Amino acid sequence: MGHSRYLNDFSKALASEVRILLAEVGKLRDERRQLQFEIAELMAVKSKHGAGGEYSPDWRPPPQEPPPPPPPAASPPPEEGLTGPARPAWRVVHKPQRREKPAPKSLPAPAPVPAIEPPKPNLPAWAQWRPNPAHAPAPMPAPVSPRPVTPAARPGLFGPPTPPPK
Repeated sequence: MGHSRYLNDFSKALASEVRILLAEVGKLRDERRQLQFEIAELMAVKSKHGAGGEYSPDWRPPPQEPPPPPPPAASPPPEEGLTGPARPAWRVVHKPQRREKPAPKSLPAPAPVPAIEPPKPNLPAWAQWRPNPAHAPAPMPAPVSPRPVTPAARPGLFGPPTPPPK
């Protein structure tokens, strides 16, 4: 009798874990699909703006210098053994001379930094924080997702889906 209750409790716990994992897999699949969509959109924009695209269809790379004319036809190669000794392969390499750097020109003095009020010793660190007066954040608009809405989940193998945690 105790075994059946234990199996029932275990299967319920296992079912809830499987449901959670399936929900995570579904969410990851949707995120992957969204990323693939965004990559495709970026590649489409790149192809439109790139060479031969919609916005620059006749673009060609700048012409390079024409190749140098071939050297004049040399006399036929002499027969082997009659050319004399070959030039040695060793070459002398001269070390570059070190140049002294000119003295840097004097720069104008930087503007004085405004004095920061000293921290109060009796307050914790979080209470000493002061906002940056130069920064005024603006609320960001909520992004609109271009992906289609997924259909409502049907009851699965282990019963109705569990609501997401809050």
